[in-house]
Amino acid sequence: MTINDACPTRGEAKVGRAIRAVIARMNLNLLEPIYSGANGVCCGDSYYGKMPVAQVKGFMRMRAAEMPVDDVVVHCVSCIKSMAIGGKTPRFLLDLLFEQETVIGTADPDAWHRELDEHRKQ
Repeated sequence: MTINDACPTRGEAKVGRAIRAVIARMNLNLLEPIYSGANGVCCGDSYYGKMPVAQVKGFMRMRAAEMPVDDVVVHCVSCIKSMAIGGKTPRFLLDLLFEQETVIGTADPDAWHRELDEHRKQ
């Protein structure tokens, strides 16, 4: 497997080390992408609302293409969507811990962000 570090945690070395320790304790081999940890690159979702959706999806595909293998450990729900759009198999860290399948759900950025907005209103 490989990993995509979430934007909010990239500057938090302790978080990255903890996530990797959990992955190691599950006896999973992790192949780091070229850009990871503090040098990680956004999955593309942070561009939503700042540029056309087609361009956002382009960034998502570009980031997913940088992953050295198809199974990508993610710890951010938006990264699940992004890696799926990019043709990779996202594996949400909590799903791995509980031996569950990662459900992609809504992957279209417009629909996904509408769901987020509705959830925030609750």
